[in-house]
Amino acid sequence: MRPSAPLVRFRRAGRLGGPLTRLLVAGTVPGVVVGAVIRVFAVPGPRVFRLLVAALLLPLGLWLWLRTVRPAPARAPHPPSPRTTTTLALAVGVAGGIYGIGGGSVLGPILVGRGTPVATVAPAALASTFVTSVVGAVTYALLSFTATGDVAPEWLLGLSCGAGGLLGGYLGARLQPRLPETALRLLLGTLATGVGALYAVQTLR
Repeated sequence: MRPSAPLVRFRRAGRLGGPLTRLLVAGTVPGVVVGAVIRVFAVPGPRVFRLLVAALLLPLGLWLWLRTVRPAPARAPHPPSPRTTTTLALAVGVAGGIYGIGGGSVLGPILVGRGTPVATVAPAALASTFVTSVVGAVTYALLSFTATGDVAPEWLLGLSCGAGGLLGGYLGARLQPRLPETALRLLLGTLATGVGALYAVQTLR
């Protein structure tokens, strides 16, 4: 099993390692370390975790969906500047470190909603998620030596989720060039909204 198979596919297609990938990695890597420290020492517990995920993904998914269905008539959206992209990646990295992902699920809808093509966002977000997920897992493993409670990563669970992500990423990398931009935007918005709504319901129980 090759954990970077979707990344290899994007690289062979010449769509990996561009400026957007470098900007996202430069922001999310330090952010995920800070987020992991905040998660362990400031906001422990599953309820805060679910609430944060819902607060991030639910409005983000709805915003992307509405922005796709009813685009602003005045002017077409423009991709954010490099400085804005790195700052955004840093903030998302912190949030991703807090609730345990690399941040691609948040960065993707934001960048797509701001006008960056899905074909550009997909490999960059996947690469930044892969790198920051590894950094985040190592950070949590190191924090487990100094913090109280169950902080160390569940490696078996992580590898099981990674296997599913590997298959999904590979299929997505194959299907993405064949789907229209609008359909990809709506799918991304729907997934973000659905995950956010699921966590919101679990928080209210």
